[in-house]
Amino acid sequence: MLTIDAAILEGIVAHARRDHPDEACGIVAGAEGSDVPSRLVPMENSARSMTFYHFDSMEHFRVWREMDDRDEEPVVIYHSHTATEAYPSRTDISLAQEPGAHYLLVSTADPEVTEVRSFRILDGVVTEEPVRVVNASEDAVQKYLFGQSPTTVDYECRAGN
Repeated sequence: MLTIDAAILEGIVAHARRDHPDEACGIVAGAEGSDVPSRLVPMENSARSMTFYHFDSMEHFRVWREMDDRDEEPVVIYHSHTATEAYPSRTDISLAQEPGAHYLLVSTADPEVTEVRSFRILDGVVTEEPVRVVNASEDAVQKYLFGQSPTTVDYECRAGN
């Protein structure tokens, strides 16, 4: 299960909407071994493509070095799909190189509905996982479409909102 702070999720979706019609990409770093995504790092899609993303090589090097210096790892690797559902393509699957990462996809194909789904990708096998959003306001509860059923998302809303 991916547990993610609502503010980080909002940042990812905002990045995806901002870069549309090109795919957006980035990572969310967290302390090594924690599986807690805590620092959003939007990155440049050097492919500048509607159907493919590629981290800029210099930025990729800089971000991974920075994570190493901070004892962090990529907990979430995210990108958007601009014309299709939020499901890993064959290319996405073949390029997945972080076995411990959550692969978060955001579909911006529909301007009215934002689809967000999370997957584990290991040795070419794709497994969808539930998403738990923490620190969400009550009005966020139906903001996104998560996965294929309402049982794949859990919101933990702040008290008093």
